[in-house]
Order: sequence, then structure tokens, then C-alpha cells
Amino acid sequence: MESRTPTMQRITIDPITRLEGHGKIEIFLDERGEVANTYFQIPELRGFERFCVGRPVEEMPVLTNRICGVCPEAHHMAAAKAADAVYHVTPPRPARLLRELLYSGFYFTDHTTHFYALGGPDFIVGPDAPLAERSILGVVRKVGLEIGGQVIQARRSGHRVVEIIGGRGVHPATAVPGGMTKGITEEQRAEIEAIGHWAVDFARGSLEIFDRIVLQNPGYRELLEGDAYTDRTYYMGLVDEGMHPNFYEGRVRVVAPDGEPLGTYDPAEYTDWIAERVEPWTYLKFPYLKRVGWKGFVDGKDSGVYVASPLARLNVADGMATPLAQAEFERFFATLAPQPSAGGRHGMVHNRLATHWARLVELLYAAERLVELATDPEITSDDVRAVPTATPTEGVGTVEAPRGTLTHHYWTDDRGLITRVNLVVGTTNNYAPISMSVRRAAQSFIHAGTVVTDGLLNRVEMAFRSYDPCFGCATHSLPGQMPLEVTIHDADGGIVDVLRQHC
Repeated sequence: MESRTPTMQRITIDPITRLEGHGKIEIFLDERGEVANTYFQIPELRGFERFCVGRPVEEMPVLTNRICGVCPEAHHMAAAKAADAVYHVTPPRPARLLRELLYSGFYFTDHTTHFYALGGPDFIVGPDAPLAERSILGVVRKVGLEIGGQVIQARRSGHRVVEIIGGRGVHPATAVPGGMTKGITEEQRAEIEAIGHWAVDFARGSLEIFDRIVLQNPGYRELLEGDAYTDRTYYMGLVDEGMHPNFYEGRVRVVAPDGEPLGTYDPAEYTDWIAERVEPWTYLKFPYLKRVGWKGFVDGKDSGVYVASPLARLNVADGMATPLAQAEFERFFATLAPQPSAGGRHGMVHNRLATHWARLVELLYAAERLVELATDPEITSDDVRAVPTATPTEGVGTVEAPRGTLTHHYWTDDRGLITRVNLVVGTTNNYAPISMSVRRAAQSFIHAGTVVTDGLLNRVEMAFRSYDPCFGCATHSLPGQMPLEVTIHDADGGIVDVLRQHC
């Protein structure tokens, strides 16, 4: 990244900004030189909702997992569940177990990737570290080659689970309307169980690294608990009957900023709860809670802005469904929000950087759940599909993508051909709070007379990186990298500086 302003020194940023998609930040300064407002723009058009029209609904689990190379498994599962609903068919229990087992392996891989390769450099290496060190290689140097090798093994192991169940390590192909195309053998089950036990140890080690490097560092604790990355919004996430997070199925729970539950709803009822707002300066929509209303890019209980993320899933939950993750859940809230919230629930954590810690709690849960599912007596059953016989109509499928609640909604004709599609992806849910977080960070770090350094810009980027946003799910442009353009305006709208990467 380099400055076009002669009075500023050249600033260089690594080409990888550690997220997927295309974004543009506009920062406007008032007459005093303070940040008046910011815009986080997505300047590319989403096309998947249109070019799915006319396709057979049974193709959607394979077609839509091409939306994203980071989380194809999430789209694969949401599409399969929507296709189940279109055909009014319930997969047999072994098929649902296999789907969730695949999904747990995917979650383990995805959360590992973000913590160590995308979000990790900001903490493990440091937000102000030299640019050349703020990467996965810098992380490996900091944690050591042994742990670096474990990170590679973690990704390989998770993809191996996906490959065994899904037919291939990327873009799985086995979830179909009514269940799965194949089961797994006892030998494969045993291999997955062994992976699960190793994954539990890896997740616990990752939490120890976070505790040692982040929680015991006063400077990082200040960032983690300060106001620069804090917005008090509503939260959303799938929960089971015990109000524990479940990535594959359940009801959607919504909780207010003070911790008071607003309610739960079946995924098929999402249009009763969620509306989508359009702004003229971006192609990505802004979902908000219908029952609260749109008040603009502001937080608080009167604003319908909500977050769907690992942090959101912990905030809406009453606990975790596995014992080791439950212990970490309790430590998370005891550390960051020790006072009970409304209704006697645990405290609420609003600092967005805490999402990295929440992601590790989920990493441990995914590993524990992997073992539970792999040891279920029905996991090797051959009863993996109920063949659809009903006339196709309309259906909704929802899962928790790592980045937030993911909903696929399909309408078909009586031949099963898609007539309309609506996709509300994880990052789309978070677009309004991401915009608010970028603004708050910019206002916290950029002031009159501030020298705009690489480290300062990275701290602004950290505001959206904590969400692990994947704008590839909503935008599609060549060459497939993450161009970033930061434009700083003065009070009269004139351009003070343009900082670009791959633009």
C-alpha cells in the first residue's frame, strides 16, 4: 500500500489482507481533522441468486458450494437442508449424523485457519509488528515450528474428514435431498474418531496459546476490553433445546444487548424476523431485526443491528453442549463479563476482538462433537437416504457458517426447477456491525495530526478482520484477491490521501 500524498512517506502492506473478497473503505474527516464518518463499501455485484434460477433444486448443494472456496461445506449443507424442505422429506438419523460429522470436521479446519493465518498475526505477532512479519510465517516463528506443523496437520485432518464423508476434500458432493449418497465404513469411522481425539488436544493447546500470548499481555488485554472495538448490539445464533450452540440444526435465538432474550424462531420463519436494507453506495444488503427496526448504523437496544458470529453464538447461548468447551465458556464470561446480565444470564461480551477467543471455544466444541458423532452407534448405518416422493415447492435451509447464520431459501416449480433464490450469508448478516466497527476503530485511532502508519491502518483493518468476513460469498470479481482501497477525505469532500492494495 502506498501513499499518493507527497508529504506522506510510502506505506507498504502485504498483498494478503487476510480475508476473502473485495472491500473499499472511505474515511471522511471534519474541519478539525477528526473522523466524521466511514463507509465500508462492497463495490461488486452478487450474482449467485440470479444464475441459480432455472437449475434443478437437487443441483444446488453442489452448485452453491462454489460460492466460496473458504466455506463450501456451509453452502453445501444449507443447500441440502433447503432441498430437503423443498421436497418435504426428512433424512434418516444416520444421514443427519453424517452431515453434522462432516460439518464438525469443516468447522475445526476453518476456525484453525482463521486463528492462525488470518486473525492470529494481529495478536500472536502483534498489530504494530513489521509488515513482513505479520503473516502466517510470522506466527510460526512466534509459536515455533512444532506448533506450526500442528496447524498444518489440523487443516489436513479436518479436510480428511470432509473427504471421507463428502467425497472430496473441497466442494463436497454427497449431501442430496433426503440425506446422503453414501455412508462410511467402520475403518473410516475409526480414522475419524482418532482425528477427533487429536483435534481435542490441538484445540486445548490453541486456547493455552491464546491465554499465554494475549490474555497475559497487558497491551492486548487493553485492546480486548477497551472501547475502540466495542459496539453493543443484538446477537443471533442457532441453538439446541438446551440453548447450546449447534452448528448444523436447531432454532435461531436472538438476544438483546443487555442479555435479555428477544425470542427464538424456526429457520423457515426468518422473513418474520429479518429484513434487508439497501444503501445506494454498496452492492451488499444490510439485514436488521424487523421487530426492532432500522435506526441507522448505531448500537443499543433501540437499533435493529445484530451480529451473527462466534461471539454472537456464545452470547446467545446458556452454555456449551460438551464438557471441555463448557469449562472454557465459563472462563470466557468470567474473565470478560463477570456481572450477570438481564434475566440472570451470563454477562454480555461486546468487544469484537473477543471473537477470536470465542472462535477457539468453538474450535474445542467442534473437536469434542467430532468424537461424539464418530462414536455414535448409528454412524456407520447404511440407512442414509429417504428418497423424495412429494411434489417440490418451497424450502428454507439454515446452518451456522463459521462467519454467522447462513440461510438458503428456494422456490421451485412442480418439476423442481428453481424459480427464485434468496441467500442470507454469514457475512451479510454482519455487514452493518462491520461498518460500525470500522468507523469506531477509525475514530479511535485517527485524529488531527495523526501520522497514518501501516500499524495504524492495520488496527482499522482489525475491526473487520475479527468477524472473519468472507465477501466472496456476496461478491465475485477477478483476479480473486482482496483489493483494498482506503480514501481519506477532508471536511469539504476533497481527497486527502488514497492508500491502495491491488486496486
